[in-house]
Amino acid sequence: MGTRGVPARYGGFETAVEEVGRRLADLGHDVVVYCREPGPAEHLGMTRVEVRSVKKKVLETLSSTAHATAHAVRHRPDVVVLFNAANAPLLPALRAARLPVATHVDGLEWRRAKWSGAGRRYYRTAEALAVRWSDALIADAAGIADYYRAEFGAATEQIAYGAPVLADPGTDLLGGMDLAAGGFHLVVARFEPENHVLEIVRGYRASAAARPLVVVGSAPYADDYTARITAAAAGDGRIRLVGGVWDQRLLDQLYAGALTYLHGHSVGGTNPSLLRAMGAGTATLGWDVSFNREVLGASGRFFDSAAALAPLLEAAEADPADVAARAARARVEAGRYDWDEVAKAYEQLCERLAAGWSVRGHASGRRRGTTA
Repeated sequence: MGTRGVPARYGGFETAVEEVGRRLADLGHDVVVYCREPGPAEHLGMTRVEVRSVKKKVLETLSSTAHATAHAVRHRPDVVVLFNAANAPLLPALRAARLPVATHVDGLEWRRAKWSGAGRRYYRTAEALAVRWSDALIADAAGIADYYRAEFGAATEQIAYGAPVLADPGTDLLGGMDLAAGGFHLVVARFEPENHVLEIVRGYRASAAARPLVVVGSAPYADDYTARITAAAAGDGRIRLVGGVWDQRLLDQLYAGALTYLHGHSVGGTNPSLLRAMGAGTATLGWDVSFNREVLGASGRFFDSAAALAPLLEAAEADPADVAARAARARVEAGRYDWDEVAKAYEQLCERLAAGWSVRGHASGRRRGTTA
């Protein structure tokens, strides 16, 4: 609970829920996913339970998770996996029902530009509440684990995301976008300041790059930021803002066909879009933060401003041999992130919690055969 649910059409949390949930279902577990949007009763072996939400930025996540919590308390799953520390105020209700909970704390949400003042204070408080009231904490990157250890003295279960390795997704759909394999640069990101889409567009525009920049993404609550990106791209025919792409085969071909993937995410830990690009064997230019260096290793080149990006783009177009070498290295690095192994780690954690284990040492709740 705590995400938009499945099918995965939004971000990293939803991707993780879909990839882990389907594998747990294949292993014989009953998996329930709470979803905010209408859809089929079942998806890839997972049971979908639709919950209501208030469609406002500050209320959507917490309101939908409140409905999910009420359902879980009534139906009593073995274990609850709660995504997003922002949902921590609902943990006492789950604890009162003696339901063991693992909270996936994600990145450092309070650092996101969309939160300030009261919103930022809320997220800082929610982190502390997640530490206090969860039976286990899940971190998807070493940087996140280090933060919780330093800030709260809290241990975490470090479970990364997986990287889908794309053997040969083809190129037949690229022609419909007037693109050719190796003939464009790619960004896939929600339009939020901490994903630095604006800096990427400005850096690309300042460069002498000849291959077009394809920008995939949008945001439900970021009209002003979207307008700034649109303004930055205006008048440059090399920049293509294509909005969201929900055709997975087309998205795979974009990842695999790009000369470089530009990854501006800076606060969210291990990011599935970065892993997807690496699994596609695409050379990546990443925003210079510890999370991205941890994942990319020697395959990455890094930038921290629009000005720093421009020469990297020009160098990539001028040196195909370096791009090819880094692309091959990216696929090797991606092999460290296996969804099957990730799912096994979640299974083992849930089994420990269902058996009564807790990082805080208290007994877990009743068990009735469903992993939520």
